[in-house]
Amino acid sequence: MDGFTRFALYYAPPDGPLADFGASWLGWNPRSGRKMAHPALPGLPMPIAEITREPRKYGFHGTLKPPFRLKPGFDVSELHNATEALAATLPPVLLDGLKLSKLDSFLALLPEGDTTQIALLAARVLEALDGFRAAPEETELEQRRAAGLSPRQEVLLQQWGHPYVMEEFRFHLTLSGKLSPTEADAVAGHLRPVIQPLLPRPFRIREICLFGEGQDGRFHHLHRYTLSG
Repeated sequence: MDGFTRFALYYAPPDGPLADFGASWLGWNPRSGRKMAHPALPGLPMPIAEITREPRKYGFHGTLKPPFRLKPGFDVSELHNATEALAATLPPVLLDGLKLSKLDSFLALLPEGDTTQIALLAARVLEALDGFRAAPEETELEQRRAAGLSPRQEVLLQQWGHPYVMEEFRFHLTLSGKLSPTEADAVAGHLRPVIQPLLPRPFRIREICLFGEGQDGRFHHLHRYTLSG
């Protein structure tokens, strides 16, 4: 697990139809470390490669702890051991299901029903592993601020290195980059009939995953941990 520049803790669907479709849709399989051919989906307003350009490098996932560089003095084996120990204390999460929705200016799969437990899981992962996170560089902070942050989001950015955590957290599995409202509606209209049969109901999160950003600039699946608390 050496040779990676940043790490993140994600939910990634287990092997199966949803994981396979997500890898194909984005054009990147983080588990095999291979590019994937996009599915044939006629009628889209633009090529799938263009729709998915921004999220492709991260792979199909839901963020729990956003990407971070390791603090000097730590190595990835220590992060792995700590994540394994943490997962043994965390219970699985049960949600009603997933739905295809617009989130701000992009498309994503969002949870249905009460999201309290997934928010608590993300908060535990964020906080418990934060000792491994190196402080972000000023250029990273400015990139986050460029989107326009609320005063509370600025506080979260300073404390956790990311503005959309804790009470600002919204669990989602990203499916597109930024789209206009018209583009988002058109893409969703073509994508929904294909992805709807693949969406689990109920939706169970039984594992969390460690991902690493490789020298190729893409995130790779490094390890899967069972939530057994």
